[in-house]
Amino acid sequence: MISPNHLPTKDYILQTKSETIASMKLHELADRLGATLTGGDGETEITGVAGIETAGPGEVTFVANPKYASMARTTSAAAILVEPAFPDTPVPTLRIDNPYLAFARAIECFYQPPVYPPGIHPTAVIAPTATIGANAHIGAYAVIADNVTLGDDAVLLPHVVLYPGATIGDRFFAHAHAVVREHCRLGNDVILQNGAVIGADGFGFAKGPGGRWVKIVQSGRAILDDAVEVQANACIDRASIGETRIAAGTKVDNLVQVGHGSTVGENTLLCAQVGLAGSTTIGKNVILAGQVGVAGHLTVGDGAIATAQTGIPSDVAPGAVVSGYPAMDNRAWLRTVAAVNRLPHLLRKLRGLDK
Repeated sequence: MISPNHLPTKDYILQTKSETIASMKLHELADRLGATLTGGDGETEITGVAGIETAGPGEVTFVANPKYASMARTTSAAAILVEPAFPDTPVPTLRIDNPYLAFARAIECFYQPPVYPPGIHPTAVIAPTATIGANAHIGAYAVIADNVTLGDDAVLLPHVVLYPGATIGDRFFAHAHAVVREHCRLGNDVILQNGAVIGADGFGFAKGPGGRWVKIVQSGRAILDDAVEVQANACIDRASIGETRIAAGTKVDNLVQVGHGSTVGENTLLCAQVGLAGSTTIGKNVILAGQVGVAGHLTVGDGAIATAQTGIPSDVAPGAVVSGYPAMDNRAWLRTVAAVNRLPHLLRKLRGLDK
């Protein structure tokens, strides 16, 4: 049951809090990040962060990709986050083992997103059989159906819908219009971006009499383990039987489709517009780049990488890097593309030999 301190009140006002730091000294930033400052004045005032192409005085940038290393000599940034062995530059450096991660933490130093205080908007609809944890923020027109269990410190922004029987852990954050369907289970620290749908019906149909497609009831559920993030308009389908599972730490980008009965391992990245057909098994620490398509009933091994627009029709070995369609070893694919680009020249040579 909802505890009395969570009930809507007439004087409910949507108030958000955010803390943005206007500036700090360069040495203070180095201390916060655990970086070593070399070649600069620690009293320099830092006002923010920016990419290396656009960073100006007062801003910190980073170099993690070798192809941008030359820009470290020409950037106007106040300082650059680099690896410890990075060559000396005219610009002060903050040396740290993982400059990209440090850059992400630097962003957090200068910008904090809104913090939503506990409270339930009067227009929210909450079933009397729902259980809501402490310190929940429930936004306007959110719907929490029968027998939902929602953990502590949840934030549901406007128009979020939790279907009957959904079970969700602590520190759940659902942006506007996210949906969790019936009987799905989400762990702690799950984030759903706008329009994410967890547990919609899988695409299951059987050919019936007269060639008509008969819908197969999708009786399973979708499960998201701890610290999964599903970004805007991505869909994790429920299974026809059994479950669809996204393991802990996995991040699912915008417009991704995970088919029914699929399993995705820990700390995997599914980038924008990836599509997994039903009953696909994706290992842990896999990266599927944008628009990768994976046929159903196959396995992509742990640590594999598929480059953008790869089509995967069969199993991929652990640790493999694949490209193209049908997917092949990335180096072989690069040689194949190079050969294809030379075909017009080779054809002209062949025609010349015939004369």
